[in-house]
Amino acid sequence: MKYLFSLLALAFIFSCNSQKMTSKYSTIEYEAGPCFGSCPIYKMTINSDRTAVLEAEHFNFSKGGSKAEFSKPREGTFKTTIKETDYKKLTALLDGLNVKSLNEKYGTRNITDLPTSFLRIKFQDGSQKNIEDYGKKGTEKLVAVYNFFEELKHNQQWQKVQ
Repeated sequence: MKYLFSLLALAFIFSCNSQKMTSKYSTIEYEAGPCFGSCPIYKMTINSDRTAVLEAEHFNFSKGGSKAEFSKPREGTFKTTIKETDYKKLTALLDGLNVKSLNEKYGTRNITDLPTSFLRIKFQDGSQKNIEDYGKKGTEKLVAVYNFFEELKHNQQWQKVQ
């Protein structure tokens, strides 16, 4: 009897661990706009199944670019599946933001050469939140999310599709 109980307990534990964790985010999109310098210009869209698309315009894969880069063609469209650990880190960062309570706009346009970032989140319940941040200094936790997206461009296995 105790062997049967142990076997059932083990089966229960493994069934709990093997269930997929569902994200409360259906789509997470981050867009980094241009500045009057060599700020990276791109849009990254990540789905709840961790598939992602990176639409890279300019200044994403090279350091110290110049305005001449704008005369070159866009860098391309890339796809990948975000590593599970990185996706969990991203969702933890977003959870820590309490996204739905954030302002829709941050930054003042007193300085005209700063980049604007856009964070667009669609939730599984059908609601969404759009955040526009001129100067990318909305809150300390938002800046951490922006930096995490920058890291994702370099630490994933992106495959060029266009």
